[in-house]
Amino acid sequence: MLIGIVAGEISGDILGAGLIQSLSQIYPDATFIGIAGELMQQEGCKSLYPMEMLSVMGLVEVLSSYRQIKSIQNNIINYFINTPPDIFIGIDAPDFNLTVSRKLKERGVKTVQYVSPSVWAWRQYRINKIVNSVGLMLTLFPFEKQFYDDYDIQVEFVGHRLADLIPIDVSQLDAKSQLGLGKRELENYSIIALLPGSRMSEIKKLAQPFIDTALSCQKENPRLIFLLPCVSTRHKEYIQTLIDQSVSHPNIILVDGQSREVMAASDAVLLASGTAALEALLLKKPMIVVYKISPITYWIVKRLAQVPYFSLPNLLSGEKIVEELVQNEVNETVLTPKVLDLLNSDKWQEKIETFHDIHLMLKKDASLSAAKAIEKYLNT
Repeated sequence: MLIGIVAGEISGDILGAGLIQSLSQIYPDATFIGIAGELMQQEGCKSLYPMEMLSVMGLVEVLSSYRQIKSIQNNIINYFINTPPDIFIGIDAPDFNLTVSRKLKERGVKTVQYVSPSVWAWRQYRINKIVNSVGLMLTLFPFEKQFYDDYDIQVEFVGHRLADLIPIDVSQLDAKSQLGLGKRELENYSIIALLPGSRMSEIKKLAQPFIDTALSCQKENPRLIFLLPCVSTRHKEYIQTLIDQSVSHPNIILVDGQSREVMAASDAVLLASGTAALEALLLKKPMIVVYKISPITYWIVKRLAQVPYFSLPNLLSGEKIVEELVQNEVNETVLTPKVLDLLNSDKWQEKIETFHDIHLMLKKDASLSAAKAIEKYLNT
């Protein structure tokens, strides 16, 4: 069996690796090929292009990479037309994958979209394209399945793999020890995780205000340690340069990867909107979620958005359970008092209980559930 599979970013790579593991149990002789990150490649997927070439966020930001992405998309389509897979699975990256799926579906290939586009949130006119492109939609969240139930498309809520990977209760002490922060002299320090995103476009917008906020917070409370995980050497070098250029050096420790361990070791988290906010929820951490994109992209998104929130904790709880800050609000003056207030544990006890309930709701052995849904679809 030949399975075409395309992921566009780190979160998709995590989902894809788990799915390949489970599909390989059902189809031991399956071959996986497409676009994959490191984790998917470790599970045996052959990647025709580096996944990072698709990792672009924002409408305006995509335009600058349009020709390159379009070329890759056309080449992937032609590859699978010439070498038809038994099934094509697009993992997230809907603007890329839905076009690939539509072209292949027109030629009789069964198609799956793993992770729904946020059509329930904005640009609902895309629903017709989704119906014409996708034979099976696998959703991570229950409210997404409810949206698709009104349309002629096969859909399954499979839960989220992160809810399976992250234990219900995570030891902060173990995480501290793993990162070398279990020393007695650090017992009275509070740890705040800074996650300015996994894409360079995000980091360029958020790293400086995060560093400025860390400096400002330390002036108010000297017993703070900030941990900032870096996805790559390039990101680390860029952020280190910003830190070195600061008037006074903030107590920021740059960590190679290990973002989950960093959040687990922390007392609070300041982070860019995205899958990391879900991880912080699953780790039961007080958090502030920020969102900063180009002004034009934001202007467009704001007018098309049809939901009151942008962060997953708020969308999943159905209320504003965590603070959301956007665009010009993302500065040290606004952030400093809010970040310091995250350390007030009494305010967060009820919210943490809600996080616990959401974790249980999403914990459905997602990879196996998705693989079984695909097996059922292939047999119809």
